[in-house]
Amino acid sequence: MNPNDQMNEIVSLCKRRGFVFQSSEIYGGLKSSYDYGHLGVELKRNIAQEWWKSMVYERDDIYGIDASIIMHPKVWKASGHLDSFTDPLVDCLDCKERFRPDKAPKIPVGTEVEFLDAKKKKQLANVSSLGVVCPNCNSPHLSDVRQFRGMFQTNLGPTDPIHDFIEKNYDKGLSKTDFIKQLNQAADRSAVYLRPETAQAMFVQFLNIQQTTSAKIPFGIAQIGKSFRNEVTIEHFIFRSCEFEQMEMEFFCEPGTQKEWMSYWTEQRLKWHQKFSNHPEHFRLRAHDADELAHYSDQCFDVEYKFPWGWDELEGIASRTDYDLKKHAEASGAKISYFDPNKKNPQSGKNGYRYVPYVIEPAAGLTRVLLSTLVDAYTKDKQVDAKGQEKTRVVLKLHPKLAPIKAAVLPLVKKDGQPEKCQMITEAFKKEGILVRYDDVSSIGKRYAKHDEIGTPYCLTVDNETLSDESITIRDRDTTKQTRLPINEAIELVKNRLQEKVQ
Repeated sequence: MNPNDQMNEIVSLCKRRGFVFQSSEIYGGLKSSYDYGHLGVELKRNIAQEWWKSMVYERDDIYGIDASIIMHPKVWKASGHLDSFTDPLVDCLDCKERFRPDKAPKIPVGTEVEFLDAKKKKQLANVSSLGVVCPNCNSPHLSDVRQFRGMFQTNLGPTDPIHDFIEKNYDKGLSKTDFIKQLNQAADRSAVYLRPETAQAMFVQFLNIQQTTSAKIPFGIAQIGKSFRNEVTIEHFIFRSCEFEQMEMEFFCEPGTQKEWMSYWTEQRLKWHQKFSNHPEHFRLRAHDADELAHYSDQCFDVEYKFPWGWDELEGIASRTDYDLKKHAEASGAKISYFDPNKKNPQSGKNGYRYVPYVIEPAAGLTRVLLSTLVDAYTKDKQVDAKGQEKTRVVLKLHPKLAPIKAAVLPLVKKDGQPEKCQMITEAFKKEGILVRYDDVSSIGKRYAKHDEIGTPYCLTVDNETLSDESITIRDRDTTKQTRLPINEAIELVKNRLQEKVQ
């Protein structure tokens, strides 16, 4: 299948079936903003729950937090985000596309290129000293490079500092340069930022978590939450957007052991992604080259997935050394360190070793994992119907633990006590905390097709025979095989499948 066609079909399915909607759609939509519908929110929560289970519930050395989105601005000064979290930005003077020049097609300076001008007519021109052309129309007519701040800024307090400044200074004859400079200074006095990552809160709360849990190194702090980045380029549906969710963990370890833990966590994180997949070969680990590493990192890997447009990042696993804890200790004046009374100090040789821990950070994008899950599960099966006609069946082969709806309970007809029997079965599942749905809309064949398309693993069909012998037909989504079982056994089959440990 053509990669663009596949993505278009997945986006269409997301809208048609209730996984993802364009935000504010009735007003024309808001670029890079998405709302998760009744199926999307369940799929997202199921992914997050499995991550939390593997990171927190199944371990004794990782503790969870849920930190505020808005933090003290000094946090972002200390972390370096305020000074360095910017991207170069260029505008195309012909089609008005805005993009990062480091991500644009590179063409030797002076090369003559063909492009479409503002009136969609073909023109020729030479590439400027930037050495790039517009990725949209191929034009070399570009604005100067300017820096684009990646963090969303707002103000905390009852008054608007920008309005107040303008009221006091609009008629004072300031030059444009001075006016802008003083305006920015006024805004900065009450400025706060939406966090661009969840990680910094875990560094800032290191002492509180360690002391309240009596945790011993090595241990980790985990968090799932929203982050916000004022992206220059948004692309591939929900893959890159300005508002997204992360699943991050900071694992604190003794200096000198970071390579051992890095090896452990890269292996663990790759296995976690693969175990829910139909195509584990579509995941890989990619080591960062030396020129890709952040200045504070001594090693980094990406877990990448083979999307329709190619390999792209799902999760980064970085060895961040002791950079973050030291920066926050320096900026805040807090003594952020760990003391091990039983460990020999390597310098003195005596028991009692105080050190600043090193950190291994597995950081996954929840919304990216959701997209990769949809791509991985999206399948087209060729089948022959009862009339001998070949037809194509669209099915989301989601792992049952991730599927939004675990089972559909269907009456063959809406009479003769079948709907009432279905409701009894639905209630039995609800008592077990299992999300099932009663569905009597349209023909039984169309209902099967709908639940195949939204990834429901099982359909349980009640018919007249059910009312006499308490048996039911259970249909498997992936094989379409139908089996007749007593109602209690069918319910137990679904429950057991959901409780199976994923290897």
